[in-house]
Amino acid sequence: MRNFIDLIYRGLQLVLTLLIATLIFPVTWQIFSRYTPLLPNLIWTEEVSRCCLIWVIMIGASVAVRDGSHFDVDVLPHPKTQFGVAVNRTLVHGAIFLVALIFIGWGWRFTMFGYDQSSELTGLNMAFIHVAWPFAGFCWVLFTLEKLYDDIQLVKQSRGGANGAG
Repeated sequence: MRNFIDLIYRGLQLVLTLLIATLIFPVTWQIFSRYTPLLPNLIWTEEVSRCCLIWVIMIGASVAVRDGSHFDVDVLPHPKTQFGVAVNRTLVHGAIFLVALIFIGWGWRFTMFGYDQSSELTGLNMAFIHVAWPFAGFCWVLFTLEKLYDDIQLVKQSRGGANGAG
């Protein structure tokens, strides 16, 4: 299963790289067309850059969940034991899991709302953009389930070590 999750993770990293590279073109075009008469003002560049940015944010957040490089807010006190660290990690990953479920549920409704709309400039169905939210939620669920499994193993190990030492 980890090989499958690793494959998805590497695919997301590749797509993220391609989206960032794609984002550079319309943003650069917009900048140069505003300040030089050499390039015409193209309206579609704003929409393409917005779409790319939304997907970069959602896929980037998914990669960050897998990496563990997303930001943390210290609400809980720092645990002093290995068991406390394991429980703390389990709570954090459980909270991420719950947020992921919210993104899937509400994101799907948002996608269905976008399904009935299309862009005026490009004609693109807005569901293509809106589906980024439930897609990110699905990736977060997948990655946090992997982390929660590891956390539960760590809780079992640290609990066994604590019981054996006492």
